[in-house]
Amino acid sequence: MRLSARVDYAIRAVIELATIEPVVAGKPPGEFPITSERIAKAQEIPPKFLESILLQLRRGGVVNAQRGPEGGYWLARPAAQISLAEVIEIIDGPLSQVRGHIPADLDYQGPARTLQNVWVAVEAQERRMLEQVTFAHLASGQLPF
Repeated sequence: MRLSARVDYAIRAVIELATIEPVVAGKPPGEFPITSERIAKAQEIPPKFLESILLQLRRGGVVNAQRGPEGGYWLARPAAQISLAEVIEIIDGPLSQVRGHIPADLDYQGPARTLQNVWVAVEAQERRMLEQVTFAHLASGQLPF
């Protein structure tokens, strides 16, 4: 599995939103605005790069945003409802690809025909694991396996 810098930064930003201590009393982590600057500094992510990633995550329904002096980003849903697989696919598209194609769409010939079954199985295993791990698991440090 190869993850892009965009995916790495996106995952780290979502973890930061899921774990950062609330400034507003009574609000749990992940439910109040955190500035992109604060996220970028905490995770050592280039700020301009992070802004475009947060926009993708907002369009994908993972984070919400508010402009203005009280603005920032927060999780659109509880961290337990956001999986690693979802964030990866929002940022980079389908989990497994072979030369830009999803494994189910491949068409090998002759003895190589069975390769498609291998790639489909790898994709299924990868998906199963990445869908199982949520940002609540990552924030708590308690992985489900």
